[in-house]
Amino acid sequence: MTVGLGLDEAVWGLLHHALQLYRDSPRATDQLRHQLARLEQPLRIAIAGPWRSGKSTLLNAIMGEEVAPVDGVDGSAVFTWYEDAAQPSATAYSTGHPPQELAIAKSATGMRVDLVGWRAGELRDIVVQWPTRTLRQATLIDTPATSLDEQGRAPVMDRVLRDADAVLYLTRDGRGGDLRVLAGTRESAVGQSAAVNVIMVLSRVDETGGGRIDGLLTARRLARRQHRDPRVDALCVHVVPCSGLLGLAGRILSESDFAALAVLARVPRPELEPHLLSADRFVRGDLPLRLDAGVRAALLDRLGLVGLRLATTLIRTGCDSRAKLSAELIRRSGLTELRESMARFLVDRRDTLKARSALAAVEALARAEPGRGADELLGRVEQILVGAHEFRELRLLAALRTSRLGFDAELAAEAQRLVGGDGIGLAARLGVEHGATVQQLWDVAAEAQWRWRNRAEDPLLRLGQRRGAQVVVRSCEGMLAELAEGGR
Repeated sequence: MTVGLGLDEAVWGLLHHALQLYRDSPRATDQLRHQLARLEQPLRIAIAGPWRSGKSTLLNAIMGEEVAPVDGVDGSAVFTWYEDAAQPSATAYSTGHPPQELAIAKSATGMRVDLVGWRAGELRDIVVQWPTRTLRQATLIDTPATSLDEQGRAPVMDRVLRDADAVLYLTRDGRGGDLRVLAGTRESAVGQSAAVNVIMVLSRVDETGGGRIDGLLTARRLARRQHRDPRVDALCVHVVPCSGLLGLAGRILSESDFAALAVLARVPRPELEPHLLSADRFVRGDLPLRLDAGVRAALLDRLGLVGLRLATTLIRTGCDSRAKLSAELIRRSGLTELRESMARFLVDRRDTLKARSALAAVEALARAEPGRGADELLGRVEQILVGAHEFRELRLLAALRTSRLGFDAELAAEAQRLVGGDGIGLAARLGVEHGATVQQLWDVAAEAQWRWRNRAEDPLLRLGQRRGAQVVVRSCEGMLAELAEGGR
């Protein structure tokens, strides 16, 4: 379902109008045609963040396979793209050579690509094609580490904003330099008006709270506190804690891994815990059991010390099979919540986010080449931003994730559903069975519109609540309009 004032059509028309204005500029027309093509391509989601924030591990966890990082890359400027395809392949793109196919070595849990013979700084992009369900929904981009230069800019993030439609930004605490990097995403009119394409991920949460096994609970409290911070709230639609390491371990846990962990779990806790204080003690120490040092090293690499403590505790308390342990590791890692947030805020809204990317590209072009008609283009971009109900829905969804609007839990849940937080189809928005008739859908939508209009016009409610209710009313109007045109 598309509600609002025809964002897709407005952006398509804007791009074609810009093509006419810049028809004498080959560079500009190439950029604009590229943006038109992107409207028909999968959503692009970049995974960005500072050094050692866990980007590649999280990408692997999302995909459920070990495909990143690509070995041998000098990471100063290389973007690695992961796309869906029927057959695995990898292609290197450099600054001075034609595209070159790379050899792929498959493994039991994914693949490995080695880059032998490439000089540092020579590569710009690597495109990995891999058959997996996750990549049917979106192209994932593993990016170099973000950092601020002497001018206070983040060059990697500048490219991320040009090439990606949405961003998972990984940070350890969501403060300091990370906020300054994200602040750069709001320098344009599109960035200020439609800051709806970033999810902040509090990463490596298995290390939160000194490595305690309940560290994710601490991280969730931190995430809620971060989302209530106005500085953070202005830069992203959601804050999610996630341990990519634990999530990946859960998704690729093998029967042999479980068997080895079960052996460890049989050791009484007081005897095992001293060996889980450091990596060296665990791999080289004299454990009170027969477990090969190579197996121990593999478990440590897969789970980390915190994951080993957690896994053995879970086995002792009832996770007596690989499937049970895998599911509990994934749940505790925060990966399930992150994937749900990606689906609701990014994948389900892919058309809106791709339209946003096109608006940003037209704005950047008009400012970079301020020729005849540039001011008109900027005016049309601003007009589309102001009128696009799709952006208002996403901003309201983000606000409803916190308690700052003041809606009680039941009203907040209804508002979230009506603006597409539980799915953007008519039945999902209205909370009815998929087999409901058009008349049933109409009755539910009309009744919801009436109730939320009363709230939007209630002078006793706070301004933020009335404005939130107005967004819900507009969503209901969009559903009624679609039903009147024969939609389901």
